[in-house]
Amino acid sequence: MKNAIILHGRPSKQQWEDPQFPSTSNYYWIPWLQKQLALAGYDVQTPEVPNAYIPNYAVWKRSFEQYKVNEQSTLIGHSCGAGFLVRWLSENVDAEIDKLLLVAPWVDEAGDPDNEYTKEFMNFEIDKTMKGRIKTIKIISSSNDMATIQRSIKILESKIDGIQTIELVDRGHFYDDSAMTFPELLQEVLAA
Repeated sequence: MKNAIILHGRPSKQQWEDPQFPSTSNYYWIPWLQKQLALAGYDVQTPEVPNAYIPNYAVWKRSFEQYKVNEQSTLIGHSCGAGFLVRWLSENVDAEIDKLLLVAPWVDEAGDPDNEYTKEFMNFEIDKTMKGRIKTIKIISSSNDMATIQRSIKILESKIDGIQTIELVDRGHFYDDSAMTFPELLQEVLAA
């Protein structure tokens, strides 16, 4: 059975602690995409990473690995969640999946020693042979996203052979009130 795991990004501490703000796995376009994929016959999971505003790779890994990944899996990550998926796939070289879709991905494989989040979470080497285990790898980006995301896209394009980038116009970081649906991403998941 086709399955998908949608992994959220890193919220701010303020968002995380605000009882009025939806849980990280249930904000913006994520619940809409989950529902659309379920209607299309996918088994869809959206893990909720504890204390996600403090990226800790071991914590994210425990949350993610509760779900099975196989040759029929589509992995979708937003921002820090996309960076997590790149690291996880780089470290799990036996993992074979159908699709990897990286929305506004954030990676910093060297780790910025001045940034508390990248010291541990992003300190890894990207597996350049990843494409051999994944049928489709695509980045979905926005023309007006943050400079750190633009840099991350360049890193991924230079490190992973066969990666494709789809740039949408003026969509920011895909997490504002106009980002409650994401038909372009749905189309990429459902594409043959």
